[in-house]
Amino acid sequence: MDAIDAVDAADGTAPSSGTAPSGGTGLSGRTESIGRGPRGGAPGRWPRRAAALLGACHPGPTAAVTLLITGLAVAAGQDASGCALVAAAVLTGQLSVGWSNDALDAARDTTAGRSAKPVVRGAVSARAVGAAALIALALCVPLSLAYGRLAGAVHLVGVAAAWTYNLRLKSTVLSWLPYAVGFAALPVFVTLGLPGQPRPAWWIVTAAALVGIGAHLGNVLPDIDSDLALGVRGWPQRLGPARTRLLLPAPLVAATVLLVLGRPGALSAVAVAVALVAGIGGSLMGRHRPRLPFLAAILVAGVDVALLLWQGTALS
Repeated sequence: MDAIDAVDAADGTAPSSGTAPSGGTGLSGRTESIGRGPRGGAPGRWPRRAAALLGACHPGPTAAVTLLITGLAVAAGQDASGCALVAAAVLTGQLSVGWSNDALDAARDTTAGRSAKPVVRGAVSARAVGAAALIALALCVPLSLAYGRLAGAVHLVGVAAAWTYNLRLKSTVLSWLPYAVGFAALPVFVTLGLPGQPRPAWWIVTAAALVGIGAHLGNVLPDIDSDLALGVRGWPQRLGPARTRLLLPAPLVAATVLLVLGRPGALSAVAVAVALVAGIGGSLMGRHRPRLPFLAAILVAGVDVALLLWQGTALS
């Protein structure tokens, strides 16, 4: 999943958790660009527009998920060509999710005043971002299936779940489900592309789903009040900021414990301690520092990924 709305704090872009607008902005809609020049423009504008388009893909989470899942493929013993396919498939999937999020949420982001978003400040149009999302999705399909039909199908289910979140589910009580499905699909995708198509251990898949749920809670937490004002009522918004902040560490620490119990190692106790301190500390301090719980969630997720990398072939 893509990831998903995750890790936007890492690249300075405010996360957006609103639903796709049903009006004049969307994958085929348009947000007017501020100060936009004549069609074609000067050659010097293209680098700026390309940079704006890149900024609209949620580059932090896109890069992080791509690198981490490629790392899992390496740790699982995949060969160089297989790892390249994993990287390409995950990258295009994440690009499609990030771009579709900004294209579909352009109207709500504008209303909320999220000027860090390239579409909101007019650096790139919603139509261009939506077109990029569809192109990335079209590329993701053959790249995923090239890694293996079954593996590719699993990855595409995860990407579809993320798109479903962007299109509809983020404003429902089931907003957590696409995150759980999208994150759980990633280790399954990696392992099914290995020789013999081994199935990953259940505790790895469950831990990945729990990390996804934690990422959802942490991503939405800073924007709950503004989301409610815009009529967005996903699961965290219904819980409210106080309960969401207290709940946030639970799925993340549970994921760490599952990974440790599934294959204990020398660093197991350290991993659990770091997860507990970061998760609970971030939750308690989040009342005064709204971004801190999400950053703590990233740290705990990093601990979980490090456990998988440390365990190497545990994925298969």
